[in-house]
Amino acid sequence: MAQFFQINPINPQSRLIGRAAEIVAAGGVIVFPTDSAYAIGCRLGEKLAVERIRALRQLEKHHNFTLMCRDLSELASYAKVDNQMFRLLKNHTPGPYTFIMPATAEVPRRLVQAKRKTIGLRLPANAIVQSLITGLGEPLMSCSLIMPGDTQPLTDPYDIRDTLDHQVELVIDGGFCGLEATSVIDLTGDEPELIRQGCGVVDEIIG
Repeated sequence: MAQFFQINPINPQSRLIGRAAEIVAAGGVIVFPTDSAYAIGCRLGEKLAVERIRALRQLEKHHNFTLMCRDLSELASYAKVDNQMFRLLKNHTPGPYTFIMPATAEVPRRLVQAKRKTIGLRLPANAIVQSLITGLGEPLMSCSLIMPGDTQPLTDPYDIRDTLDHQVELVIDGGFCGLEATSVIDLTGDEPELIRQGCGVVDEIIG
């Protein structure tokens, strides 16, 4: 049975955040709020947890997960960031965007897009997930909580608990997040390219 933490979205309780970080560090799969919609995630490189998420979401083997990072300095450990990318990221993060970027050797090989050697990265503007990443001391692997056959993420934490009660270790109730996933923007080419329109204004990024 999944644990269920109600965490204040503005001032997250440090005790609950610490316990959530312990669950992730121990290999657990958790559901948590972001600045777009609820997401499901686990510790970076936790192979068994990744496979559980793939099975739960019925994802193909090469589906790209996203690394949620605490800040730009942490992001730069996992992506190759040039000056132009850095300026763009600084102006538009934290926020509801996933950026596709060239991966560094710090990213486990099985998480990198095989042909392009890329990884998706986020700097979410949500106090709960920011506190969780800080407590964990490393990025959080994640993907949107869109169940097989659905087109939108699950939004009600009580429904999420009922649906996934025996499939995850923890559901964090952080209130209503939204119905849309992030906007996905590819920064690996000469110009930013919009891959998926979701939350977040993209006109200034795409030009």
